[in-house]
Formats: sequence, C-alpha cells, structure tokens
Amino acid sequence: MTTGTDFSYEATRATRDIDGLTFAYHEAGEGEPLLLLHGSGPGVSAWSNFQHNLPFFAQHFRTVMPDLPGFGGSDLPELDEVYTVVAARLVTRLMDELGIEKAVFIGNSMGGAVAAELAVQFPERVRRMTLMGSGGLSVSTFAPDPSEGFLRLFEFLEDPTRERMIGWVRTMVHDPRLITPELIDERMRNATADGVIEKTKAILGSMFDPQLQASYTPLWTRARLVATPTLLLWGRDDRMLPYDQAHFAARHLPDVELHTFARCGHWVQVERRYDFERVALEFLTRAPQATGGTPDGA
Repeated sequence: MTTGTDFSYEATRATRDIDGLTFAYHEAGEGEPLLLLHGSGPGVSAWSNFQHNLPFFAQHFRTVMPDLPGFGGSDLPELDEVYTVVAARLVTRLMDELGIEKAVFIGNSMGGAVAAELAVQFPERVRRMTLMGSGGLSVSTFAPDPSEGFLRLFEFLEDPTRERMIGWVRTMVHDPRLITPELIDERMRNATADGVIEKTKAILGSMFDPQLQASYTPLWTRARLVATPTLLLWGRDDRMLPYDQAHFAARHLPDVELHTFARCGHWVQVERRYDFERVALEFLTRAPQATGGTPDGA
C-alpha cells in the first residue's frame, strides 16, 4: 500500500486470491476506506478510469481501486447470475481480505450499479456512496434505448477497429479535444488483448440474457431499498446513460442528492475532474447529522 507520494501504477498495484480467482487492485493512502468502482467498456480498468483521481483521494482516504471481475487484471468467474450481482458479492470478499468492514464508495457507470447492488445486499458495508452516471438505478423516459453510447459500444465489440473505438470514446465526452491519439492507443491496446473482447461480451451479455433475467429483479425496481446516503453526479450531455435517468434515480432513492455538470458527458471524473473531486469529498466526509437526518448507518 502506498502511503507516500508515489502514485504510479507499479507502486500502487497488488493482487489477492479470492475464492480461487485473481483480484487485482490499486491501493494508496490512509484513513477511512474508499472504494472506487470503474465502469464497463472495451479496455477499461480501475487505472484507466481513476488514475488521475487517485492522488487526490489518497490524501483523505485509504483508497482502493479494484479491477472489477473480468476487467484489467482480475479474473472473470462463471456468470450464473447477472454480472452486477456477482461483482458486488466479490467486492465484499475483497473487502474481507483487506480487513475492511465498512467503506464509502464511488461508482462510475456500471461501477455505480455494482455499488448500489452491494448497498442493497450488504447495507452494513456501505456508509455513503457517490455514483456517477450510474447504471442500473434508472430507465430512460425520453432518450432512445439503447443509447448512442451503447450502440457504438456494441459495434466495436462486433468489429474492434480503431475507427469504431474512436466512435465509442466520442460518446463518452462532451469535449472531443479530450480524445487524443495516446488515449485511443491505450484503449485499443487494452481492448484487443487476449480474451478481453470475449470477457466483455460475456459480462454485458449476462445483463441481457433472458434466462438470467428471469431470476433477477431489476435494480431500478429496488431503488427504494437503497437506504445508503447517495450523491448522484451526472453530466448533462451524457450520451451513454442519458441525463433523464438522473431524475428517475433522484426521485426513487430515499436519501439522495443530485449534482449536474453542464458541458460534460459520461466521464465526469475526466471532464470535470476537480469539481468532481471537490463535490465527492464534501459528500463522503460530511458529518452524519449535518443535514438534520438520521446518522449514517442507523
């Protein structure tokens, strides 16, 4: 675990064996545990999502960034349930291995769905959570379904060319200047590594598999069960999980705040990096009764 000023990939990287599976993660900092859960997509990992945010949060928390099962350096178990349910359970097992009884969470996109599933299944493990453009907790009321971002993602998975990667990444951001050749190179390198496309298809496929769906109650129908104090962050120009979904989740979560970012797409932690860090820190470290509600976890 890094406690100094070296927040490089190598200095923060570690692995654990969880039920016979390799679980890779990055860790830095001291204090209350914070878990950063990344989103889905080709070539994604904890490092690709949160590497630039790690130094900030490590100043305030014991910050753990896991590669969710099947992404980055973490193995993918056999999926006999919807992926987010499996991932939530394995994250709690990683917490056990790391001696973390309870933590605050930041979840991006699919990572938000995993954090919310975890908060429903194991509410005693989640004190507070900040969810960015979260999956699972909403359905679109006005925007097309599937969204532009999902269409571009599915196109890439069927034919993983550089042009299609650029097309998908363009839907992630409001400002196209953020799409550099270096970013595309990194994503293509990660996305086309051995087995990555197949694992990504299996993960996303589990969320649409009729047999698995038959035994699964959609998370958005259980939103009222998420008692954990929650901050929703959403880019107004999100083309992956459109902004109208923010209002569905904000209406149904029982203890929720919503913060909207103008001129921002799906990657809030990238396009509005410093504002994201400031707003998330204020919420996650807020005194339990600062808003006049019941103490966290009561």
